[in-house]
Formats: sequence, structure tokens, C-alpha cells
Amino acid sequence: MRIGIGYDVHRIVVGRAMVLGGVTFPGDIGLDGHSDADVALHALCDALLGAAALGDLGHHFPPSDERWRGVSSLVLLDAVVRLLAERQWTVGNIDLTIVAERPRIAAQAPEMRSAIAARLGIEVDAVSVKATTNERIGFIGRGEGIAAIAVATIEKSP
Repeated sequence: MRIGIGYDVHRIVVGRAMVLGGVTFPGDIGLDGHSDADVALHALCDALLGAAALGDLGHHFPPSDERWRGVSSLVLLDAVVRLLAERQWTVGNIDLTIVAERPRIAAQAPEMRSAIAARLGIEVDAVSVKATTNERIGFIGRGEGIAAIAVATIEKSP
């Protein structure tokens, strides 16, 4: 068994969809980034890649590559799962924390868990999605950005 940790952060912008954990939130604010800027899935991808010692998201999907502009981070997660499978790794469990003052995450957490579990090919009860605020401290506390931290376990396939 191996464990990986991932972290990502993106700036909040007006006029772009907010996508977190593969779920689109209502409203007129979103995150700035080359893909859909889903910080939750980016942190998750980095945790999975790190556990398998395969580098990071930017190495596999560089922002200089126009193929990834605006792409759903679920597509990136699918590609990461394929990279793991090619090396006989399967996902054990996921623990994901989103750090944001807004939007509120709790109502969409079950949908995020389901979306992530489906993409990883694991049971929903092996995916934890939770949220916290930054207590109005720093750039996250001022509502300028959102961060996510993920921990993932992987195991060699039988």
C-alpha cells in the first residue's frame, strides 16, 4: 500500500462556472485556471500520482498544452486512473478537504463523493469529502481563492 498527498489552490473569478469535485455549483463565480480549475480534483489527482511516484498534474497535463484548456477535471482524473492501472495500482480510499469561505460545500458533498467514486471505480464509502473555512484569514478567508487537500491510498492489483 502507498499513500499520496495532494494540494491545489485557484483564484476566484467572476463569470466562470464553479466546479468542485466534478460538480458544478450555481452562481456567477468560479475558479481561474487552464482546465475547469476544479481544485478538489486537482488535489486528488496529485495525491494519486504522488502515491504511485508518477510526478504531478502539471507534468502530465501542462498548462502550455492547449488540449487541456477548459477540459473537465473528471477527464484528467480518468487519465490518472488509467496511468495507475497501467502500473497495476488500484485506489483504496480518498480523503478530500476543500478550504473555502464560499460556496457552502455540504449540500453537494454526496454528489461529489458519488462522482469521484464512479470515476475511481471504488465504493462511495471509500470517498470522504469535507469542507472547512479559513476563518476569514488570508486570501482564502478574504474570498479570493479556494484550496483543496487530498490524501489517497493505492494498492497493487491482485
